[in-house]
Amino acid sequence: MTDFKYSLTNLKPVESTKIALTFPDGATREFPKNTTGLDIAKGISPSLAKRTVAMALDGAVVDLADPIEHDARIEFIARDDARALELIRHDAAHVLAEAVQSLWPGTQVTIGPVIENGFYYDFFRNEPFTPEDFSAIEKKMREIIARDRPFTKEIWDREQTKQVFRDNGEMFKVELVDAIPADQTIKIYKQGDWFDLCRGPHMTSTGKIGNAFKLMKVAGAYWRGDSNNPMLTRIYGTAFAKQEHLDAYLKQIEEAEKRDHRKLGRELDLFHFQEEGPGVVFWHAKGWTIFQALVAYMRRRLTGDYSEVNAPQILDKVLWETSGHWDWYRENMFAAQSAGDEAEDKRWFALKPMNCPGHVQIFKHGLKSYRDLPLRLAEFGVVHRYEPSGAMHGLMRVRGFTQDDAHVFCTEQQLADECLKINDLILSTYTDFGFEGELTVKLSTRPEKRVGTDEMWDHAERVMATVLGEIEAKSHNQRIKTAINPGEGAFYGPKFEYVLRDAIGRDWQCGTTQVDFNLPERFGAFYIDADGSKKTPVMVHRAICGSIERFIGILIEHYAGNFPLWLAPIQAVVTTITSEGDEYAKVVAAAARRAGLRVEIDLRNEKINYKVREHSLAKIPALLVVGKKEAETHSVSIRRLGSEGQTVMPTDEAIAALVEEATPPDVKRAKLET
Repeated sequence: MTDFKYSLTNLKPVESTKIALTFPDGATREFPKNTTGLDIAKGISPSLAKRTVAMALDGAVVDLADPIEHDARIEFIARDDARALELIRHDAAHVLAEAVQSLWPGTQVTIGPVIENGFYYDFFRNEPFTPEDFSAIEKKMREIIARDRPFTKEIWDREQTKQVFRDNGEMFKVELVDAIPADQTIKIYKQGDWFDLCRGPHMTSTGKIGNAFKLMKVAGAYWRGDSNNPMLTRIYGTAFAKQEHLDAYLKQIEEAEKRDHRKLGRELDLFHFQEEGPGVVFWHAKGWTIFQALVAYMRRRLTGDYSEVNAPQILDKVLWETSGHWDWYRENMFAAQSAGDEAEDKRWFALKPMNCPGHVQIFKHGLKSYRDLPLRLAEFGVVHRYEPSGAMHGLMRVRGFTQDDAHVFCTEQQLADECLKINDLILSTYTDFGFEGELTVKLSTRPEKRVGTDEMWDHAERVMATVLGEIEAKSHNQRIKTAINPGEGAFYGPKFEYVLRDAIGRDWQCGTTQVDFNLPERFGAFYIDADGSKKTPVMVHRAICGSIERFIGILIEHYAGNFPLWLAPIQAVVTTITSEGDEYAKVVAAAARRAGLRVEIDLRNEKINYKVREHSLAKIPALLVVGKKEAETHSVSIRRLGSEGQTVMPTDEAIAALVEEATPPDVKRAKLET
């Protein structure tokens, strides 16, 4: 709001020439209007000005040299501030572009955004860049950084900007200028003589980037993602505030490559993909064993609380129109028209992308009373969603997958308790699967495109915020973190997102709890309340693994293929030292199978060291080695994966120990409770 002061002579409003800035310690001071952040930092201390790279006004990061025009909360951002990391990467992208154009004049630059874990820049050049060019580019980038040229911002006239870029042969930039809305200013950032079209902000100079950066890879990319447009070369890079952070990231990347679930899936014979079925999984026997072990675990966890159902795979589009998916989600759905000859048979159907509309139909079948609530319906439902071919990534992103889906129909009064119960189930499940590191619960609030009234959203978000507070209060061990994710809710309601951290420090968003006041109302679902009136139930969508396929991909990488015994597709192999142990090996294998272990037998006429090595590469958790001596003493020699030693035990004790270890964690917990 503009601050007005009044002259005693004419009583006309006079705009204030002062602004009030509030500092992080709560102190407020007045400064002349349009004072820059740099001026203020210098006035406080030269050392503060030297270490500050940007500022935040009312939480928004801006250039330190920007004039401040209104009252605001001000924070000075140092290079080691977490908020500066995006600036470091943004500035590094500009330096990358300058380095490329310096080394290869005539190369056109297009766009260069910051992305997760780094940045990229797209270039147009007749000869694409290759990783062999990285050394020269990085050397030139270090030279530019060492010059420590200031980043300066200028506002240019739109037509002037286009003419300058046109004169420089930068036709992609001309097109970008045309794409900027007419009511927005054209910002040009300079670093010495080189300049670029950019929204900003930037740090104070190129020297603030530092040398903790690395170019990572190249890829092809069509201009504006359209295959009808020219092909560009995209150079990816990353940058950090400190070299040790870069080193840790590169080590994580190296470890991730070793753990890549696609690579391990081939080596361990778990699954494959092929062109005739893009985005759908061909499960092999071993991979399907893991899949079924996971589903069996989830079924046990639901026993007594949930009713398992199964809704149709394909439904008339009328249902999807009612649900809103046809309008809101159509581009992600697979649809087909029936092939009947009669006109009435010419109907459009869609493969279900979600299970929720089917579950509403099951809820509606038969009259429901408030006494029936909460009603929890679960389904291991196969769903199909269109993903662009370039977005698919092994098990992590597919077009057909299985959701461990459930929908809870409850009253508004029951909503908070149900969300807390789901939270407890999700957290204990992740612990059982070995995710014991930091876990974040994020509340995602209303998106810009949504259905329902503001009052409905207000109520839903209040309930979810209260639950989030209780989750935080229960996190005594500090393992569970909470956060707000503004504007990222589903189109029908706010949601919790559960982000777990794997063995090498990567975060994965898996479980969700989504509140929906909209879908039951759209379908006319109701229950009879205690006063005899019809009430619309609240619907809570929840998934724990999310996509079971994706969750298995995460598990493969988390464990690097070395699954705990209860999940391992083959839990033990019985093998022989010489053929003299063959008959006894069969006895041991049969006893282990009777005990419920997944066991194979290896009687090949190969040296034992060769067998041990081969089964170790196949990541078999336990080898039970037998020979003539073991047959005589009714014992086995146990070799565990990753261990050089071996332990000789009586066969029945060895099998009993493996059975105990192979017992799923939820089953062990249930035994202790009884």
